[in-house]
Amino acid sequence: SGELDRYGVFDPGRHVIVLDHVIPAADEKTAINHARIREYVKRFHIPHFYDVGQGVCHQIVMEKGHARPGHLILGSDSHTCTYGAANAFAAGIDRTEAAALILTGETWLKVPQTIKIELSGRLPDNVTAKDLILRIIGDLGADGADYCSVEYHGDVDALTMDDRMTVANMGVEMGAKNSVFPFDRIAQDYLAASGADPESVEPLWSDSDCEFNRSYTYDMTMLVPLLAMPHKVDNVVPVSTVEGKKINQCLIGTCTNGRLVDFERAAAILRGAKVAKSCRLLLLPASRTVLQQAIASGAMQTLIDAGGILLPPGCGPCLGAHQGALAPGEVCLSTSNRNFKGRMGCADAEIILASPVTVATAALYGEIRDPRQERSADA
Repeated sequence: SGELDRYGVFDPGRHVIVLDHVIPAADEKTAINHARIREYVKRFHIPHFYDVGQGVCHQIVMEKGHARPGHLILGSDSHTCTYGAANAFAAGIDRTEAAALILTGETWLKVPQTIKIELSGRLPDNVTAKDLILRIIGDLGADGADYCSVEYHGDVDALTMDDRMTVANMGVEMGAKNSVFPFDRIAQDYLAASGADPESVEPLWSDSDCEFNRSYTYDMTMLVPLLAMPHKVDNVVPVSTVEGKKINQCLIGTCTNGRLVDFERAAAILRGAKVAKSCRLLLLPASRTVLQQAIASGAMQTLIDAGGILLPPGCGPCLGAHQGALAPGEVCLSTSNRNFKGRMGCADAEIILASPVTVATAALYGEIRDPRQERSADA
């Protein structure tokens, strides 16, 4: 902060600051940090500031039109790669590097090699984009795309922007520097709805004669519901191989799967039913806007009527920092993006990653079951 006080901030209009971790503040230390950030925003006249309760930065940046095709976006969070859904080159950097970037407006990047993912077909009922990205991570491995740019080609029009955000968000879990989708009609419509200036659009894509480092092909019609078992995201298995495993806590939401379609799909399964008495269901919208949409659609009321516990839009449970911590021996089935040992506050607990429909099905029965036997919101 001393250097910033001396030299100021390079182009405040290029900065987006979102207070999303541990909100509302859980203790004095966090409250002080939040207060310091508000003072920083005021002192340096940062125009794009989103205070507590607005949502997770990765959702906010997309919703508010800050992520635009062709832009280079760097953020001090590893899941900044989410914005590749908007055809941006988006990557996470560490906080020291971010501080220097804020001060000078400059940094350096190594040009990454490119991996091509060719998609074909459509996802079956109750198989989602989360299952798609888990399959890809399971195949490539946690370091299979280290410092690579992953491009998605083929039948990408089968994926909504919400789906694309889920896929791009988890690119870093296979080491990717960036995950990028083409700028098509779906992305164009989303951008227009966010209020972004269409004149600022400069889409990026690979040259027609480029050579990819590697290429993979996925027939989405052949995908099945998947899980990432403890304690690695690439420890991927079909749901059918773990059916019957008891679950203590279910989490639907976060920056990975906290959008309207995720809650609507979960609500289709839990409509008129109750969460199993042996299980708790946490609901974590990615933003206030998503929460309002889910309320308007009736999905959130359905989930609350079923016994779901609504949490404020932000970051907390999935990193074990605020609400939803686990006890030793407990198992959580979560739509979040990481299942590392101790990730949700307890090294002796287990975290399993899954899609919203798989998590909702587990909440209904108190154990893992194949969601393809349940009602589908997409049917």
